[in-house]
Formats: sequence, structure tokens, C-alpha cells
Amino acid sequence: MSAASTRALRAGIVRKRVRISLAIVLTVFLAFGARLLQIQGFDTSAYAAMASDAGTRSTIVPAERGEILDRNGVALATSYNGITLTADPKLTAENAPKIAGILREVLGSAIDYFDVIDQLRKPDSRFVYVVKDIPAWQADQVMDGLDEADLNGVFVQHESLRSYPNGSVAANLIGRLNAEGEGVGGLEQKYDDLLSGTDGSATYSVSPTGEKIPLADSQATEMVPGSDVTTTIDSDLQWYADDVLSQAVQGAGADWGLAITLDVQTCEIMQMSQVPTFDADTKTDVSDATTVSRGLQTVYEPGSVMKTITMAALADQGKITPTTPIRVPSEMTIDGFTIGDAWDHGVLQLTAAGVIAKSSNLGTILAAQQMDDETMHSYLSKFGFGQKTGVDLPGESVGILTDPAGWSKANHATISFGQGISVTAMQMVRAVGAIANGGQICDPTVVSSLTAADGTSTATAQDGSQQIISQEAAKTVTTMMEAVVTEDGSAPAAQIPGYRVAGKTGTAWRVDPDTGRYVSGEHTVSFVGFAPADAPRFLTYVVIDNPTAAASGGGTAAPVFRDIMSMALQRFGIVPTGAANPGTPTTW
Repeated sequence: MSAASTRALRAGIVRKRVRISLAIVLTVFLAFGARLLQIQGFDTSAYAAMASDAGTRSTIVPAERGEILDRNGVALATSYNGITLTADPKLTAENAPKIAGILREVLGSAIDYFDVIDQLRKPDSRFVYVVKDIPAWQADQVMDGLDEADLNGVFVQHESLRSYPNGSVAANLIGRLNAEGEGVGGLEQKYDDLLSGTDGSATYSVSPTGEKIPLADSQATEMVPGSDVTTTIDSDLQWYADDVLSQAVQGAGADWGLAITLDVQTCEIMQMSQVPTFDADTKTDVSDATTVSRGLQTVYEPGSVMKTITMAALADQGKITPTTPIRVPSEMTIDGFTIGDAWDHGVLQLTAAGVIAKSSNLGTILAAQQMDDETMHSYLSKFGFGQKTGVDLPGESVGILTDPAGWSKANHATISFGQGISVTAMQMVRAVGAIANGGQICDPTVVSSLTAADGTSTATAQDGSQQIISQEAAKTVTTMMEAVVTEDGSAPAAQIPGYRVAGKTGTAWRVDPDTGRYVSGEHTVSFVGFAPADAPRFLTYVVIDNPTAAASGGGTAAPVFRDIMSMALQRFGIVPTGAANPGTPTTW
């Protein structure tokens, strides 16, 4: 065969193949066209009948809950896609064992095989929950297995699951979600509406077997994610404080403890710890004793830390200086009650600074006698006792500050050194923070900004500070508090090398909440302090309740203060001032 003939033959074969291919393609298009015409024209009534038989199915498209972040953007609470599997027992009853088997294979011990079978066969029901709160990837595996086995009647309901990456760290500050997905306690409750966002929805027609009917009417409403909440908390400082406090509470055999650190210049809470606490992520150790916010809701008598407020009131009136001499007797009898100091002594010649350094109840009573009841009550109110602090957290107590009209001489005396008045830790932080901040009091805050889903960020409003005592009075009390941490004071364990520290110990009798009476042998010990004393930046308050081991404010709470304060100073680069404590005389 010639070359020309060969080429002609090949060309004929190619043309034949092209005609065959075109015929196949045309046939396929005609088939699709006929099917489309059938669906849109002739089968419309059939699908409408199917929708009528089975009705519609609606699902919620859950809004992604906003994150709770620390001051550096570290997630304290976050969300991830989750699934709840539901079922229609009318469709699943016959194949219940097979469906339960696939669920068991994927989810393991998270489900009870026989309970699931009972749910899938529940009589007279068209809707049951099969398993709640599982990650989306596990649900995908379940649905893939059911599809492969050609098993119908199980449906997916999307949800947003909450995760707390740091476990128990700052748990009482953050809060948690209940079974209904509502915020309970802490920031989860305070900002629940903003964090929640707005759920969307989807509604579509389904067949009697539960399958979505193609081309049937459907409706959808887009969800709006929740806003993010950025806190003032430093997660590293928080973790460290949690750990230090936990060791101290356990070592003292105490009922509970708390520690709060405040930036006195900005009024921002840097950490807020308590022991015992709970783990919101694993939902362990959840009880009334662990979920209460000790810093805001637990009311107690503060003891000798209140002496700083008494001295501040006197200094503001010009009635006292650090070197004011006070002759302290061995004991005093007021309204038939004998009052003494925590240690036995004869007559002491102390300065006002010495009264604070030694934590003398009697010296404080004598100094406070320069104020009448109304004046003393007025200053206590100025410092925020008997009222909420304004911190942006829920459930805050106002404490107990009684009307001065009902005070006896004994009431005046004991309130001056912190018994007969009940406070919250946040109130004490705010009050002593005013002394550290040159006499200006402000409302503490734990949230710095809110960021919407569209990226718009809004700083949270903060009330301005208020001058409640003079700068000179604040400086006077600071000088007196520096004497507390000297070797002759009640808390040398609070010293921090390179920094001047101002502080005050507290040891108070505990009150039985049922009887309202003091409990013999039971105490609440505490320490409050700030540093650097010559340029205050941070204040830390530590409270340890009912220690069973030998304990005191200076010996048990002060070391916790020292460790937390040292971490805060180092972490935020507060350089040592290098200035020596001037050394205020404590006797005359």
C-alpha cells in the first residue's frame, strides 16, 4: 500500500472516531437534559409529595463563641467546632444495633452501646439525642461509616464547644459554661451576651428516609460570631501565682487561699488566684467551694491590714506622722472587754511607724481615738468599704460596714484594727492601692478591650480615679509600712533584694457564719504590700484562711507575696531603684 493510501486510511479512521465521540457526548447531554426536564417539570409534584410526607428539618448554625485572651493575646478560653448527633427512632429502630456498633467503634467508651440502642428504638418519638458535644472530626467518621453501611436516620447538629487550654489557671476569673452553653461565673457570665454572638439557622425539606430533597425550598440565616474579650491578666504571672499559692495553702493545711496583684498606676488586675479551684476544661473538682470567687464573694474580717487605712485617715487629718510617739499599755478595758496585743508586753514607747511595724492593736486604738465615729466611718466609706469596687466581674459582695450611729466604744476600737468590719479581698486591694497611688482610688478592672467579629476593637470604659487622701498622707503611711518588712518588723520575709517594699501583716479571728461568733483558735492570716515603695507599680494581697499549722501574716502569707511580687517586677522590667530604706524610728 502506498504512503498516500495509508494516510487516507488513517484519516478515515480518525473521522470515524470523532463522529462516535460526538454521538456519545450528545447522548449524555440529552440524558441530563431529559432528567432536568423531568425534575423541574414532571417530578415537581412528586418531590412536593415527599416533602409533605416527611416535612422539613431545621438545624441551628451555632455562633462561634468569642475567645477570652490574656493581655498578650494568649487564649484563656477558646472554641472549636463540635457536633451533636440526633436520630429519628422511626428511621433507626430496625438498624439500631448496626448504628450503635458504628458509633461505638468510632467513639469508644464515650457512649454506652446498649443505651444508644434504647435511644434509637425509643417508641412514639421522632427525635432523640444520641451523643452530645463531640469534635467535628469524630462526627465525620461516624457519618462516613453510616453512609458506607447505607444506614439512615442519624443527623448532625452543629455546635460550638468550649476549651480552656490552661485548665485550672485563672478558672474562677474566667468562669465556665453550663450544660445549656450559658456563662456561669467570671467573665463567661459577665460578657455572656457579647461572647455568644448570634446563632444562624438552616431549614430544608427531607424525605421519609431523612435525606435532603434536591431542589426543594430551603432557608438559611447566617450566624454572627461572638466578640473576643481581652483581659488585663498576664497568664505567666497567673500560672506562677496559682502554683505558689497552692503550695502555701497545702503547707499550712488551710481551708482556702487567694492572691491578687494590681497595677496601681492603671488599676488593672494582673493576676487573681485562689485555692482550691476547679478545671473548667475537664469539668473536674466543680463544687460550690471551688467555683465561688473568693476575691469578690467571700466576706471576712481582715484584721491588722486595716490599720493602714486607720493611719491613712489620721495622716490625712494631720493627726499623725511616722514618728508620732504613742505610749502603749499592756492591755486596755473598753466597754467591759479586755483587749491586748498578739504578744505579752509591758508598757511600750512606740512611734506610729512602730505601731504598724509591730502590728499593735492597742497602739492603733489609741491613735484612732483622735477620730469620732462619724469621721472614721466617713474615711472607711471613702476607701470603698461597705460598697462594690466596680470591678467588671459578677457576683461582688459589698461586705459589712455598719452605721456609726450604732457603734459602741468597743466597736470603734476593734474596727480600727480590722475586727468588727467585714470586707472582700478586692475591696482591700482597691483601698491599699489608693495609698500606693498617692491617695487616688480607682475601680479595678480585668478587661481592657472587646473585639467584634469584624475586627472592630473597643477599649472598655474605665472610671477616672478620685483623690480621697492627700499625697502627703499617702506618703506618710507608705513610710510607716516600709518599717513592717525590716528585721525589727512583723514581716522581714517580705523583703525583695534591690527593691524598697511597703507592707502590712494581718491576723484576724474567724467568724462562724452560722452563729456569727468568733471561733476559738481559728484565724485568717494575710499580707498586703506594694513595690517599689519609692515609685509604686504593683500591689499584691495574699489571704490564707484557717491554717491548721502554725501560721501568721508575716510567716505564712508574706513569703507568697514576696515570690509573686518578685515575678511581677522581673516580668515587667521594673528595675531596682537602688535606694536604701531610710529607716524610720519605731520607738522613742
